[in-house]
Amino acid sequence: MMQCRESTAFFLSAAVGLALLLLLFAHAGWRERAGRKSLEEKREIVRALGLTDLCLFTEARYTRHPAMADRFTPFQDHPFSLEHFPSASLFRPPPHLSGP
Repeated sequence: MMQCRESTAFFLSAAVGLALLLLLFAHAGWRERAGRKSLEEKREIVRALGLTDLCLFTEARYTRHPAMADRFTPFQDHPFSLEHFPSASLFRPPPHLSGP
């Protein structure tokens, strides 16, 4: 069996890492070109409708955009507090929290 020097193993692992990095950049380029048409369609819709961002309701910050809520929003109210923004009652719970 042939012994491998440490420097050879290092350069081999560096070459494999560089090849993987180049493949990641190539994949990003392919995906960008593939999604360009969809992105242009979305830009045209935003331009035609004059949209700025998704805004479901204007009341509370956690009802404006559910994905962009603050990390501390769930801790602002205690379990027995009344909901003081009526639009929050219109949201359905996420599917993973609903029962079967």
